[in-house]
Amino acid sequence: MNKAYPLELKEFMDKKLSWKLGGGRHGQGILWGFDLFMNLVIDECVEMANSGQQNNTGMVVIQGNSMIMLEDLE
Repeated sequence: MNKAYPLELKEFMDKKLSWKLGGGRHGQGILWGFDLFMNLVIDECVEMANSGQQNNTGMVVIQGNSMIMLEDLE
């Protein structure tokens, strides 16, 4: 297992990120925590629906194996 991911994610702590998951789900929020498997804890999460509607979901945990894309917005 490559342990570079957690070290690279440290620089994104407390920053606003955009994420995309399998199945077409995507959203934005602030990275609050992570682990070695790239599971993410996102605070102030806003999920963007395909219809353009935004759903405030608060704090969520996203499994690392479902992540397709992660982008820094700051």
